[in-house]
Amino acid sequence: MKLREIAELLGGELAGDPDIEIKGAAGISDAKDGDITFLSTTKLIGQCIESKASAVIVKDTIPEIKKPQLKVLNPQYAFARLLEHFYVKPFIASGISDKAYVSDKAKIGENVSVYPMSFVSDGASIGDKTVIYPGVFIGENSSVGDECIIYPNVTIRENVKIGGRVIIHSGAVIGSDGFGYVMEKGMHYKIPQVGGVIIGDDVEIGANATIDRATTGNTMIGRGTKIDNLVQIAHNVKIGENSVIAAQTGVAGSTEIGNYVVFGGQVGVADHAKIDDGVMVGGQSGAMGHLEKGIYSGTPVIPHRDWLKSTALFAKLPELNKRIKELEDVIKNIERREQR
Repeated sequence: MKLREIAELLGGELAGDPDIEIKGAAGISDAKDGDITFLSTTKLIGQCIESKASAVIVKDTIPEIKKPQLKVLNPQYAFARLLEHFYVKPFIASGISDKAYVSDKAKIGENVSVYPMSFVSDGASIGDKTVIYPGVFIGENSSVGDECIIYPNVTIRENVKIGGRVIIHSGAVIGSDGFGYVMEKGMHYKIPQVGGVIIGDDVEIGANATIDRATTGNTMIGRGTKIDNLVQIAHNVKIGENSVIAAQTGVAGSTEIGNYVVFGGQVGVADHAKIDDGVMVGGQSGAMGHLEKGIYSGTPVIPHRDWLKSTALFAKLPELNKRIKELEDVIKNIERREQR
């Protein structure tokens, strides 16, 4: 593919040889001759100069880089589109395997792929062009929308509603029972979890993530939200649109999370918390109560700038403790002299 064809595809401004042949796309360190790469930050200019890539996607032309450059508004987005162009295989429906179980009471759309050892229950529905890989379980009266990809060994239990273009990675469990018990006569009595889960369009759920069904009502994941591997979402949690939750985060029951929220890895959120739109929480932080829009870190969370100051002070505590002891010794010596 000629570089000028890529420029036309991406709507970019080309500087350099338009007839250079591009055979693939790769990161700066992985690129080889014939590849195009992208520059995400000026900190990587040196690496880009040393890269074997034949061309570079940039936001602004970089004079130091003596390779053909393609100027676009968002280099990383343009790079993502090229990865799709070069490497993502076109969709071809494989139909329903005779080694899969699909209830005759299920509703199956057009151009659907259901691979061997999958189980589609009574009353379930699968939308057009959706792919169900081996070992997937879809429970009674659950629905999966159009153009979804459900990877191997995903469990979608009963009464779960999944929108269109949703991707769920291997091992995820959607609709497992919420963790609800009441103490009675010295024993934990299980509270029936009779609600459901609703997942909006364009959501992606990582491998081995778990999203519990609501006690009553629904646990809800808003449109465009991305959930990383090994994330736990408890019963009756409501997450807004286009939020991002990194790996090993745990969100306790009945928490409300707004739109465009970002959680770093291993964040813990207490039950019944309220997280406003646009909040960012740093990795390994503990959030509780009501967080207004801002950036937070620490356990319990405090504003990120205060956390940075506190962390700097914490590192100095051994030295400060030593100095305090020295000052105490000096004061004791002065007091002894005065007593004489």
